[in-house]
Amino acid sequence: MAEQYDLIVLGSGPGGYVAAIRAAQLGLKTAIVERENLGGICLNWGCIPTKALLRSAEVFHQMKHAAAYGLAADNIRADLDAVVKRSRGVARQLNQGVTHLMKKNKIAVHMGEGRLTSTTTLEVKGEKGSESLSARHIIIATGARARDLPFAPADGKRVWTYRHAMVPTEMPTKLLVIGSGAIGIEFASFYNDMGSDVTVVEMLERIVPVEDADVSAFLEKSLTKQGMTIMTGAGVEELKVTTNGVSARIKGRDGKIVSGEFSHVITAIGIIANTENIGLEPLGVKLERGIIAVDPDGRTNVAGLWAIGDCTPGPWLAHKASHEGVTAAEAIARELGNKDIHPHALDRNNIPGCTYCHPQIASVGLTEAKAKEAGHEVRVGNFPFIGNGKAIALGEAEGFIKTVFDAKTGELLGAHMIGAEVTELIQGYVVGRTLETTEAELMQTVFAHPTLSEMMHESVLAAYGRAIHI
Repeated sequence: MAEQYDLIVLGSGPGGYVAAIRAAQLGLKTAIVERENLGGICLNWGCIPTKALLRSAEVFHQMKHAAAYGLAADNIRADLDAVVKRSRGVARQLNQGVTHLMKKNKIAVHMGEGRLTSTTTLEVKGEKGSESLSARHIIIATGARARDLPFAPADGKRVWTYRHAMVPTEMPTKLLVIGSGAIGIEFASFYNDMGSDVTVVEMLERIVPVEDADVSAFLEKSLTKQGMTIMTGAGVEELKVTTNGVSARIKGRDGKIVSGEFSHVITAIGIIANTENIGLEPLGVKLERGIIAVDPDGRTNVAGLWAIGDCTPGPWLAHKASHEGVTAAEAIARELGNKDIHPHALDRNNIPGCTYCHPQIASVGLTEAKAKEAGHEVRVGNFPFIGNGKAIALGEAEGFIKTVFDAKTGELLGAHMIGAEVTELIQGYVVGRTLETTEAELMQTVFAHPTLSEMMHESVLAAYGRAIHI
């Protein structure tokens, strides 16, 4: 007989495990099914271990520039094996943390491959053999995986996905990164700081193309100054893998083909939702190009089945998945009779995006171009890091903060940053947008001195011709 639950969550990434915890908090008998590692890709092979790698690269970068701070550091070197070991240790610690949270919240964990056999049952094949689980509701949180180049699938030796790039067996001497989204640029930044000769190829007209055009231009200039080769409006036509490296034919912006030799290649050209072979099609779950269609609370078109995270429409970010997990769990609790809970659907316009390259990038809301396309008359403020005392004292005077307002209403339409620690600063603007703040409240807010956050204030002031320090 199938074990009975109120809720089963298929997948334990930052959407799945958060959904399970929130459901347990609300008194639901909850189980989670995971085929590999609790915490999913984010904790084990994505967000967290990459930040550990990038932190090592950042410290190494600062050591190489110690003289700028009046310090001396001689015979500096990087131990790649030790760097990777630290990163894996961080991932392991967080995996253990999620295991503890499952026990603390009395969530049953079933390790194995899960497949829907009906709208209320799952078959799990794993460490306990084959077992059948039953629940009144099921949340699909199966995430996504890296997309391969059709003519050069990743082999883990010369052609890498992000997963291979996190546990390299050797340091690339000459690295080709295909794709300049967050994943591609973060690994390009890491390996460049660690000493590789890095080339980035982006098929669109600018790198980090989802960001504001001013941020893209600034980042390209900065990365070029750091020694990277950036090719935009370009595409890789062919890769030939040999025992010693990879030969690439790249079509440039001008249409000419150039050839290059690289020791390794990282492909970062997008993701594919993990929606195959989990029983969706026989149940009639609606898919759009492999992605599960959902309503604002996470309901699919099939009653009792829900979906969250990277197997649903983007943006494909861990914090978006976690928020969706909470919303879905609360909506399920309400359907099961808890009328005191009031789930809040996700506002996709208020999801911050962060890229942890050097310099960092962070943004929320509309870019200047998108705001104009949407019909807004805009006021734009821009404040440079060089005008901020804390940035100068830190030796991090590269970057700027840009704010976009509706000229008629004062609504904060978007904020875009590049520079030191902007991934921490962005949350101030996210809170502001969530509270529907206008320029008036932001101008009247007191920002502590000396802090980098003062630039947020100055950027708002600049949009209205009132900046003090420029």
